[in-house]
Amino acid sequence: MTSPNQHGVPRAASLQDRSEHARARELQKIQKYQALDQLRAENDYSEDALKKTSELLMDNAEYYSIWNYRRLILQSQLEEISIGTDSDPAGGQSMQQLIQEELRFLVPLLRQFPKCYWIWNHRLWVLKETIDRLPPAVARKFWQEELALVGKMLSLDGRNFHGWGYRREIVAVLESLGAGVEVSEAEVQKHHLTEDELNYTTKMIRANLSNFSAWHNRSKLILKLLDERLAGDEERRKMLDNELELIHRALIDPYDQSLWFYHQNLMCTFDRTTAPKGMAPNMDDEERLGYLNREIDAIAELLDEEEDCKWIYQALIECSLIVRRIQGTMSAEVKQRISDWLFNLKRLDPLRKGRWEDLEQSLMI
Repeated sequence: MTSPNQHGVPRAASLQDRSEHARARELQKIQKYQALDQLRAENDYSEDALKKTSELLMDNAEYYSIWNYRRLILQSQLEEISIGTDSDPAGGQSMQQLIQEELRFLVPLLRQFPKCYWIWNHRLWVLKETIDRLPPAVARKFWQEELALVGKMLSLDGRNFHGWGYRREIVAVLESLGAGVEVSEAEVQKHHLTEDELNYTTKMIRANLSNFSAWHNRSKLILKLLDERLAGDEERRKMLDNELELIHRALIDPYDQSLWFYHQNLMCTFDRTTAPKGMAPNMDDEERLGYLNREIDAIAELLDEEEDCKWIYQALIECSLIVRRIQGTMSAEVKQRISDWLFNLKRLDPLRKGRWEDLEQSLMI
């Protein structure tokens, strides 16, 4: 017997109605897609075809074929404007308006689907059209405004890696757009952007220590900034000390994995194999060992209150192994300490027990 729902309608009938309604909607969508495919086959690049792509993309932003068709329509319209501009220089404003309208169309889609690749890709394509079709000063303004926009979007979702990757693209293009000016001025602009971006990561990290994308971006920007400054050993050492101080303050929450990834990145500065590409490549072994031993002592202190945090044990082992690679040997006391840390890792991280046992065996502990 079919039981009624709270409105007195039999449940089975209600489910059937919803199912039929869903099928009808799906059929309607399919018909719209088919109609659009027909327009594309006919090379219809009209304004009406553009509107139809807008309707479908607002309903399904993941349909990449529609994005491809939309680009073809926009390319056709931009070419028509370009031809008209040859005889009427004032037509350049129409091209600018068309690009602005397309960028405005994408904003609500990005807000609704912030992790859809196709929207980010299409927006980047639209912006790149400004480089080829508009005066350099006008094109640069578009890209500067875009940097401000992506900043607002990341303030809503600071850990959206799509947004961070897009931001790097925007900055790279802004740097290249400075290549047409006097060399010294271009270098100043490039340096300024790198420093601004580094400050931006600081701001985002302070807002949320768990922002893995911000930490990742920071690791790349610091090396870039040091190279741009032609920094000497003293300046590089100061930068390293500042970053170590920053990560130590952040490790008030030792359970945050993103913090330990950044810490691990900093430790590469002290490993002979990775040091040449690190922040301070010209340290001698004595200096490296001094830093590493201080790190081991500082991290070990965290165990006083957080003895069940696996990341602490893992960091202690990683630092100790770098020390062994520098010294070429390991004392019995250090082996025992690593053995104790591995024991706790096997307890706290049983899914990777085999990994820790292999490490233990390789160290002959």
